[in-house]
Amino acid sequence: MAEEFEGRDLSDAVFWGVDLSRARFRDVDLTGVRVSHARLVDVGIDGLVDRVTINGVDVTDYVNDRDRWYPLRAMIRPDSPDGMRAAWRALDAVWAATIQRAGKLTLDQVHQSVGGEWSFVSTLRHLLFAMDKWLSVPILGDDAFDPIGLPNSASVDFPWPGLDRDAAPSLDQVLQARSTHGARLRAYLDGLTVADLDRAVDVLENGRAPVRECLHTVFEEEFEHNRYAVRDLARLEEATSAG
Repeated sequence: MAEEFEGRDLSDAVFWGVDLSRARFRDVDLTGVRVSHARLVDVGIDGLVDRVTINGVDVTDYVNDRDRWYPLRAMIRPDSPDGMRAAWRALDAVWAATIQRAGKLTLDQVHQSVGGEWSFVSTLRHLLFAMDKWLSVPILGDDAFDPIGLPNSASVDFPWPGLDRDAAPSLDQVLQARSTHGARLRAYLDGLTVADLDRAVDVLENGRAPVRECLHTVFEEEFEHNRYAVRDLARLEEATSAG
C-alpha cells in the first residue's frame, strides 16, 4: 500500500535506490535538492524555477521565458513589507481580470464544476475561507469565519467557528465578501512593518506560524486558484462556443 507523508520534515534526507515512480509531490520545498543517476521520463513539474540545471544545462531562462505565470509566480513569497504589498497588488489585478471574464458566463456556468473541480463560485468561497484562516482570525483577531467560506476537503470536519455548512451564496454575494476581505488585507499590508513579519500567531488546525508564512499562504492560495479558475473558464467558454 502506498505510504503518505504529510506535514513531515524530511530535510537533509537521503534517498538511495528508492522507487519514486508515480509519486506525487504537492506543496513541497525542494530548495537545494540534488538528483543524480535518475530517470526523468514522462515527468511533470509545476513550480517556481530558479537556477535549475538539467544535465549540465541551465534551463531557468528557457522555462521562465515561456511560463505565462512568470514573473507573478516569483512574487508570491516576498520577504519584505514592500514585497508583500506588491504581491497583493499583482494578485488582485489578475483576479480582477479573471472575475471580469467569469462575468460573461451564465449563472449556471459559474456554479458548474469542470472535471470534478470546484466551480468558479466555490473557488472564490474557498479563498474567503483561506483568508479567514490565515489572516482574519490569527492576525486581525476575528472570532469567526465568514459563514459562506468553503474549507478544503481535508479540513471539512474541523469545527471552524462561524461557517455555515449549508450556505449556497450567489456570485454577487461571494464577490461582495471578497471585496471586503481584500480591502482588509490591503489595509493591513499598508501598515505592515519588518518586525510584524516574524511575529508568531495561532492558526486554527495548523498551530503557531509567523505572520510572514501566513501571508505567503494567502498569496499562494490566490495564485494557484486563479490558475485553476482560468483553466476551467477556458473549458466553459469552449463548451459554450461548441454548443
